[in-house]
Amino acid sequence: MTRAIRFHETGGPDVLQYEDIEIGAPGRGEVCINVEAIGLNRAEAMFRQGAYLEDPKLPAGVGYEGAGTVEAVGDGVEGLAEGDAVSVIPAFSMNHYSFYAEQAIVPAHAVTSRPKGLDAVQASAVWMPFLTAYGALIELGQLTKGDAVIIPAASSSVGLAAIQIANSVGAVSIAATRTSGKADDLKKAGAAHVVATEEQDIVAEVMRITGNKGARMVFDPVAGPQVETLVDAMGAGGIVFIYGALAGKPTPFPMIAGMNKALTMRGYTLFEVIGDAGRFERGKKFVTDGLEKGDFKATVSKTFDFEDMVEAHKYMESNQQFGKIVVTVGG
Repeated sequence: MTRAIRFHETGGPDVLQYEDIEIGAPGRGEVCINVEAIGLNRAEAMFRQGAYLEDPKLPAGVGYEGAGTVEAVGDGVEGLAEGDAVSVIPAFSMNHYSFYAEQAIVPAHAVTSRPKGLDAVQASAVWMPFLTAYGALIELGQLTKGDAVIIPAASSSVGLAAIQIANSVGAVSIAATRTSGKADDLKKAGAAHVVATEEQDIVAEVMRITGNKGARMVFDPVAGPQVETLVDAMGAGGIVFIYGALAGKPTPFPMIAGMNKALTMRGYTLFEVIGDAGRFERGKKFVTDGLEKGDFKATVSKTFDFEDMVEAHKYMESNQQFGKIVVTVGG
């Protein structure tokens, strides 16, 4: 038996319940993990609310990122052994596997060796942010030296990873945040420029920064009506990646500006990387190399104990965090 968190109805953080469940032995292609830390993601809150890309099959487990040690491996699993320190990457459906538990079974393809020098908390805060940003900025967008990229919700874990990735290839990172309250922290985190969108004219600022060329890319988890303003800050031939819907409002396609500037606007999720073996391997190498060179580092906003998962979810929904929220399990 292991202690796990599940929910029997969709709703707010309080629907999360602790239950003792039997997980059995890992099957073919599976790995059993002794969980040490869990990295929280917005997707998990949306899954809990019934507002994610897939509806939860109730009662449902939740969670798909973290770190721990290998307890056992199933048939056909190579390269992993009992006692290995590993990270678990969001590479599965939460209707099939879940990670909010003291012990969890996950598919082997979602498990990778823990990056050197990272403890369990840091290793829980790396993969989703950096792989998500890598897929759009590098794999699909081919961001390169001198390109300007606007990064809304820049204080999120993915936004902070995007800043670091942009900097690593010589691009110009423009962090967008609602107010100036987080501006100093964003500059310390490496943002070349910070624009407080409720206090400044983002179009004028981006044009000033880029010498009126405009940004080549927007990497946006907010969406909604603000997309039209962001597009006005872009240059010809640019691309807008929409990877979230924090605004909770319809997202218009800016037709006139889109035609005049020959812009591309597309939806994007991490699964475009995870679902392609070549991209997945290239992404893991890119992130690992960046960590080893010191270009990348995990940004952990706050840690909670496993017993306090409900409070951790409430904190996630408060939007106070700067970086990743991590829940620690056990001693």
